[in-house]
Amino acid sequence: MTTKPKYYIVEASALPEVFLKVAEAKRLLSTGEAATVNEATRMTDISRSAFYKYRDAVLPFQNMMSGRIITFQLLVHDEPGILSSLLDVFAETKANIITINSIVPTNGTAVVTISAETIDLNVSLEELMQRLAEFKGVVKAEVLAG
Repeated sequence: MTTKPKYYIVEASALPEVFLKVAEAKRLLSTGEAATVNEATRMTDISRSAFYKYRDAVLPFQNMMSGRIITFQLLVHDEPGILSSLLDVFAETKANIITINSIVPTNGTAVVTISAETIDLNVSLEELMQRLAEFKGVVKAEVLAG
């Protein structure tokens, strides 16, 4: 039985140092300051195994107080109507969509990135994530940034 992930907003100073270093390594990789995981882990003084263990669990929430814009990344099946129905979930929860980006589907799935202003949400962010993750046609749902 798989447990559903729970998300918490935690002040960075309360986190173990390894989580902060993993977040920094991910930032270095995303900005191109580090070309490889090996280089990023060396620059942040963590082991590659620590990076791989926590990389999917550490997601920094940036700019939480300015507009509350959250970026969601969804891996969805390439089937007619799925994206349209997903947008209904955002509308029902009062998440105001700012941008939608999608890549060309490969192997029957596509990555869709949706940035939405969540200041007027009528459900918790955790509830919205649960609805997205359980939605028919969604393979994976995660928060990229906020």
